[in-house]
This record gives sequence, C-alpha cells and structure tokens, in this order.
Amino acid sequence: MKLSRYLIPTLREAPSDADNVSATLMQRAGMIRKVASGIYDWLPMGLRVLRKVEKIVREEMNAIEGQEVWLPVIQPKSLWVETGRWGVYGKELLRIKDRKDAEFCFAPTAEEVITDLVRKEIRSWRQLPSMFYQFGLKFRDEIRPRFGIMRAREFLMKDAYSFHADDKDIETYYVTMFNAYKRIFTRCGLKFKPVEAQSGAIGGSYSHEFMVLAETGEETVVSCSKCDYGANIERAEVVDRYKAPDAASFKALSEFDTQDKTSCVDVAALVKRPLTDFFKTQLYMLEGKTPVLALMRGDHELHEAKLAAAVGRPDLYRASEAQYTQVLGCKVGYAGPHNHDGVAVYADFATRAILNGVNGANKDGMHVDNFNIARDLPNIKGFFDLRAVTPEDPCPRCGSKTEFFKGIEVGHTFKLGTKYSKAMKAEYLDKDMKPQTMVMGCYGIGVSRVVAAAIEQGHDSDGILWPVALAPFQVSIVVIDELDDARVRPAVDKLVGELEAAGIEVLEDDRDAKPGVKFKDADLIGIPFRFVVSKKMLDANTVEFKRRGGKDVQTWPIAEAAQKLVAAVSAK
Repeated sequence: MKLSRYLIPTLREAPSDADNVSATLMQRAGMIRKVASGIYDWLPMGLRVLRKVEKIVREEMNAIEGQEVWLPVIQPKSLWVETGRWGVYGKELLRIKDRKDAEFCFAPTAEEVITDLVRKEIRSWRQLPSMFYQFGLKFRDEIRPRFGIMRAREFLMKDAYSFHADDKDIETYYVTMFNAYKRIFTRCGLKFKPVEAQSGAIGGSYSHEFMVLAETGEETVVSCSKCDYGANIERAEVVDRYKAPDAASFKALSEFDTQDKTSCVDVAALVKRPLTDFFKTQLYMLEGKTPVLALMRGDHELHEAKLAAAVGRPDLYRASEAQYTQVLGCKVGYAGPHNHDGVAVYADFATRAILNGVNGANKDGMHVDNFNIARDLPNIKGFFDLRAVTPEDPCPRCGSKTEFFKGIEVGHTFKLGTKYSKAMKAEYLDKDMKPQTMVMGCYGIGVSRVVAAAIEQGHDSDGILWPVALAPFQVSIVVIDELDDARVRPAVDKLVGELEAAGIEVLEDDRDAKPGVKFKDADLIGIPFRFVVSKKMLDANTVEFKRRGGKDVQTWPIAEAAQKLVAAVSAK
C-alpha cells in the first residue's frame, strides 16, 4: 500500500479533549475521528488493527467449536421484561420507540435475544453443549464518555453464550473458554492477568476479568505475591479476622453534642478518639423505596459493588439528603444503624470488633458513645466483606502479601447459571424425555477496547509501539531520492514484491516529503519495522533497517532484506 493513496491524516498535536494516551495517539495517528461524545469514525489505519484483533478472536472461538451468529442490536422490550432487566438496567440502556410506539432498546449485551433463539431451536440434550458467538456493535449511554474508545458509548464487542445440560458441563466448558481467552490475549502480544470479578448487572455466580496491565489503567488489580490469586478491587476479598469484644466490657450508651461536626474525622478530632473506634452509617435505596443501611468502621471506605453483591441487587444507589431525613429522621452525618424497624443493616467484618464505639444518634447535631453491635443492634442482617482491600490485607487464599497493579479490562467471562434460561423457560428434554432448564455461560471481549489497551500498554514519546500481531502494517518502507535516481523505484518495487510474497504487510511511504517527516509519521503510527531505500543505500546495494522503539540502525544487503525481515517478524 502506497501511503500517498491512503487516508492517514496524522496530526502534530492532539485535539484538546483527548484525555488519555490512547485517545491522543489514535487521533494523532489518523486512526479515529470524533463524531459526537463517545462516538467515533474508524479510519482505514484504525480499522486494520481492529480487524486483526477480530481475526485472532474468531480463530480461537472457532477452535473451541463456537458457532458464529449475527444478532440484532435493536431488541424488543418484551424480552428484557421477561428477565426483569428492563427495570433494573439504568440510564445506560438506550430505550427507543418505533413508528407504532412499540418499545425497543439498543442492546448493550445480548443475553435475552440469544436465549430466545436457543429456546426456540434447541430441544434435546443431544444438542448440548452449544456455544454461539458474534461480533457486533453495542451501545451503552455512558453519562460521561471519556478516554476515547476506552469508554465510548458505541463500541465493537465479541460476545459469546454457551448452553449446557448441567453445572458439571459448564464447569468444564468455562475452563475451555478461560484458556481460549488466555490464548487470545497472548497472541495479541499483550501483558495481561485474569482476575476474579463481580458479575454486576449481567448476573451469575462466578466471573473473571482479563486485565491488560498498564500504568494508565483505570482499574486496580490485587494480586498475591506468591500464589495465583488475583481479583479486581471490587471483588478482592478481605479476610474476616475480627473477633467480637467481651460483653463484660460494654459501657452504658450516652449521647453527646458534636458541635455541628458531621464527618468521622471531625468528630474523632473533637473527642480525641481514633477512627477505629467509630461506626460509619450510610443509607442506600433499592428502586427508590426500600432502604438499606451499610455499617463501616470509621477509617474504612465502603465499596458499593460489594454492598450490591451482599444485598443481591445491582440497583442500589446512594440516598439523598431528603431520604436520610425521611427514613432515619436526621441529616447526613448524624445517622446511626439502631432503632430503625424493618431496615436491613449490612455490617462490614471490621465493625464486629469495635468496643464501645461512637456512632450517629439519629438526631441532628448528636452522636452516641459506647455503641456495641451485640447489644445495641438486634436487627443486623449480618457481617459481610463490604470494604475495599488495602495493601495491609493478606491474600485470602494463602495469607501472603498482596500487590496492587493498574489494569484495563478487555474481557469478561461469566458463569450465568440459570438466571436467564429459567426466566425465559429455555428448556431441553433429557435422556428420560423430561424437561430441564439449560445452564448458561457468557463471555465478552471488547474488541475495540483491546486496540486502545494495546496503545496504553505500548507507547513512547514518539508514538505507538504496536505488538507485531496487531500492527496495521508490519513494515514501513521510507522512499528517499526517487526523483533524483532512477534506480530507487525499481528497487522499492522489487523489495515490496518480495515482502508481500512472504506475507509481510507493507506501507510504502512514497510521499514527496522530507525524510524527517516520514520518519516521524512511521514512529507515530507505530509500525514495528522500517526500511529506508535511498540513493546512498543503493550505491552500496543495501537498505537501512530499524526496529520501532530501538536505537540501533542497521545496514542490510538489499538482496537479503525480505528474508531477514520475515525471520524478525517470526521471532516476535
């Protein structure tokens, strides 16, 4: 491909709203252009990379007997009502109406529509297990799209769904898919780590995220320094190592005025007590009407995903000031977990050990001292892991020290169980001709996100550092002196022909531009290898060779250039 005939509108400066490395470099390298908030054009150079990721994923899905389908992105409300997700999915679900006023959504995922297909077409145990996958556009109406295509509203995803006769069968297949995912990201040339994760709105009992490790990642990964345990910060377990205090040490409750102090930090300074002596009470609501209280130690932060997992509902949201007054009878900052009939209290493990603690009195301006859960909180729902893990917390598997990394989620695997198949009556006939509910798995890869994650992991001050498997072209040939020496064009054509015959993808920079401009664009785009063909090189029957990101410039015999590059590409 000649660059002079290719749409690669590189930019010296990134647009002002580019807010991370991949958004900056993808726009500067002429890979994408912004159309609207969270919506992008993919230009030829970007699309080449996207299709390479798609090709690797498709090959690995086919290798484990996946069957590719094409499912609609506009899905009827009725299917989502069947599973109960129409009312649970938040404003991220784009809801639309057709000319007949029938309601649909632009689906962010496809559990409902694939389950509907399978319940109509699969009848017998002989047809199980089956796995179906697709590549399709998804739309999630993010409130604040950011980071370019990393958190866009419209994106390309590979989603796969497996159907099984029983739990044992999906246990086996989950491992098969898990290993396929590891092969995919290995082939993409990425440094990654699979970690345990929360299932969120998708549902299911067990899931893993596949994280590309990058300092610019927005996710935190917790990993054991010795065993293979890993989890994202939402899922990372805190070991329950707290013991309840002796009831003989309980003191009598007493109220005191906190002089308009509301936060644990301010009240602790007022009474000269450590934050570990404080209870922190936070009110959440389910569907705007059912209150739930979370109880934390004063120096710990609640992790909302863990609270949602403990409650068993993803549709939790933080209560407003008005709801605090309505439900608890006080403003935010003065709430306590006691004396609220019918309100479930979920307490973090660490609160179990607090002796004679300080808590809100459910009265504006007032707190109570000597609060003890065992005596003063008879309606507690139980003790749960509700807080974010810290570096001081040991590995929940082996007790060793944990390490923290930044990562970017590019894939997620779920064991869904029967959440969707039971709701939608997706059944098969077993060997005894009795109806049984299918067991499901769900497996997603953000194909467009992989492109951005690869850039976040691989870049320098000059531009992108692509893994060879994902690079839009494997080699750039910078043509110099073509107008000054008649030997240059035939030499370039011969080299290009030899490289392409060997399966190497070539971008020939034949533009009438200065060599420095050509070199800068090649580095910006991130093509892994570069040849320079010039009058000077041809005088010695050589070409100049350089690896992207390397400092050394080598001189190769032009007759051996294609063969040597094939070896270099294969070695990557």
